[in-house]
Amino acid sequence: MVAGYAPAALEEIEAARERIAGTVVRTPLVRLQGDVHIKLENLQPIGSFKLRGAGNALALADEEQLAAGIWTASAGNMAQAVAWFARAREHQCAVVVPETAPATKLDAIARLGAEVVKVPPETWFEVFRTRAYPGMDGFFVHAFSDPDVIAGNATIGLEIAEDLPDVEAVIVPYGGGGLIAGIASGLRAVAPRCKVYACEVETAAPLAPSLAAGEPVEVEHRRSFVDGIGGPRVFPGMFELVRQLVEGSIVVSVAEIAQAVRLLAERSHVVAEGAGAAPVAAALTGRAGTGKIVCVVSGGNIDTDVLRTILAGETPS
Repeated sequence: MVAGYAPAALEEIEAARERIAGTVVRTPLVRLQGDVHIKLENLQPIGSFKLRGAGNALALADEEQLAAGIWTASAGNMAQAVAWFARAREHQCAVVVPETAPATKLDAIARLGAEVVKVPPETWFEVFRTRAYPGMDGFFVHAFSDPDVIAGNATIGLEIAEDLPDVEAVIVPYGGGGLIAGIASGLRAVAPRCKVYACEVETAAPLAPSLAAGEPVEVEHRRSFVDGIGGPRVFPGMFELVRQLVEGSIVVSVAEIAQAVRLLAERSHVVAEGAGAAPVAAALTGRAGTGKIVCVVSGGNIDTDVLRTILAGETPS
């Protein structure tokens, strides 16, 4: 669990940066339009920021713990990160994924040599709480609720502040909360005036009403092509941490995210998955202000058919 719900300390983040420096890309920060910039985590070797947190957590794990194998629960991107490191270290790897996981991510996990266990979405969601699944042994890498994972993610915040010292707002997609908790921790330490906003898709947006209520709220969860974020509920421990760090949550529609995917491809030649494009959609609403804004493009693992539909000017059903 996230002990004490405390933000990651600067010394922990700097130590994480040293641990992962040899394997994780220091991704570029470029201007999209006007004062809106994009942090391109889709350029990581697996197409997602998840290498940062997984790399830090596994670097700190005892080798004897890893000898029994490594496993995780993931919609696809953390699964790829854990499988990527497991293959490099020649360890067995297994991942629990929802039956609804996109083919692009499942294919990538298989290429990396991990065993894939598909389960119903609600069963998969429950693994994040219990940290257990029948038949799964070895070292468990939690996709978001782990101090070492959060510290690895926080290195993005340091890079943003270094590349754009006068950044006024950063928008981060909200899934389990580990990415925004990390980035906001890093920015609080080195750029305390910068505001951090979560962004969610309207079909699965539990954080915004939870922040409004001051406690976790359950919402209706409908499937969309935006698979990397959202769910029926926030996780209580992560909610307690995130509420200390964020200005609020900007909820956008599936159509707005599709438009952002298209904009990124046409203007910047950037391929983003739905979750990765959500911060751009949020920035375009104007709700994060008009100053210098950074949108964290968290990943680029989008199904080809979905991308083709979006580039044709349509919104995937």
